[in-house]
Amino acid sequence: MTLVESAVGRRAKKDAMGVFERYLTLWVALCIIGGILLGKTAPGVALYLDGLTLDVGGAPIVSIPIAVCLFFMMYPIMVKIDFAEVVKAGKAAKPVSLTLFINWAVKPFTMYAIAFLFLGVLFRGFIGAEAMDLVKLPFGVDLPAGASYGAGTVVMVDGVKMLEIPLWRSYLAGCILLGIAPCTAMVLVWGYLSRGNDGHTLVMVAINSLTMLVLYGVLGGFLLGVGRLPVPWQALLLSIGVYVALPLVAGYFSRKWIIAAKGEAWFKNNFLHVLTPITISALLLTLVLLFSFKGEVITANPLTILWIAIPLTIQTLLIFGLAYWLAKVLGLSYENAAPSAMIGASNHFEVAIATSVTLFGLSSGAALATVVGVLIEVPLMLFLVRICLRTQGWFGARNS
Repeated sequence: MTLVESAVGRRAKKDAMGVFERYLTLWVALCIIGGILLGKTAPGVALYLDGLTLDVGGAPIVSIPIAVCLFFMMYPIMVKIDFAEVVKAGKAAKPVSLTLFINWAVKPFTMYAIAFLFLGVLFRGFIGAEAMDLVKLPFGVDLPAGASYGAGTVVMVDGVKMLEIPLWRSYLAGCILLGIAPCTAMVLVWGYLSRGNDGHTLVMVAINSLTMLVLYGVLGGFLLGVGRLPVPWQALLLSIGVYVALPLVAGYFSRKWIIAAKGEAWFKNNFLHVLTPITISALLLTLVLLFSFKGEVITANPLTILWIAIPLTIQTLLIFGLAYWLAKVLGLSYENAAPSAMIGASNHFEVAIATSVTLFGLSSGAALATVVGVLIEVPLMLFLVRICLRTQGWFGARNS
């Protein structure tokens, strides 16, 4: 009788979670719509919340409301991590090498090629072959009005020197900034939902965070082709610290304290049970906030959003498929293959948005392109989570 009751209890718990997770795409769609409606019906509230930021050099880098939501999204994941598993994951050379290869040797260049093909060739006529965009002059550049710089021309706008460039190139710049910013925060959510190795995901978050500090400016400068691209060191450090380090530290120390005070059984059976729905609830609230902040931009440019979303979607699916296939070829277990593919496919859109605003301006096409990254990121990554969960049988047991 006890075994039957236990089985029924486990089934009820699984079904209860299944209802919430099974229709997660629907909840995401409703939250996106709700966020846009909130921005439309209560623009003052959205503007106020959007204005609560931590700034670096006068540029908004970290949204405080989003940071709070991300904390509650990340903390339940961080507190579950056994750091002994993290150490073991760091010693697994193949999954770490695969993730680094995909993120830094493949992804930036496929993003450039795909975005250039679609925005600069296939969709150029729809965007407007002669359409121009006004962006900030690169840091340190002081040229007279009428001078040429790269693909643009220096012009005076209300007494301020601006660079006039083809609009499609501005969109291309935003896509590039997304392509060179691998996700270092929400990827922990995708790895968690796909039942991957949290230790490996955390190791790669740490490695990617450090690698971004070295390669972000180098790759950005090369791919954007604008000469010197200033590395936003302070912006990167601040965003990584707020979005990743804070919940990591809180999770590590609270885990130790709770287990020492209450025991591991109470921690797993009671504490973690209470935290279970918090991650997804925080994700949904984050979407409401994001789209209340950016909904006006999205609704004002529906066709433009489509032209930008298509290459970004193709890039995401391509990188995921390549990483997932290589993980299979390398003989990785599913627990390592899923987060390896997720890390490559997702983007650190918070950093991309902040950098595009800093370099090109808030109203630039580059900034709009990075906002589209927000629009497609969550629904697309949830789709890929489902792909992972349905293909677990393709991989062997946890052995690498």
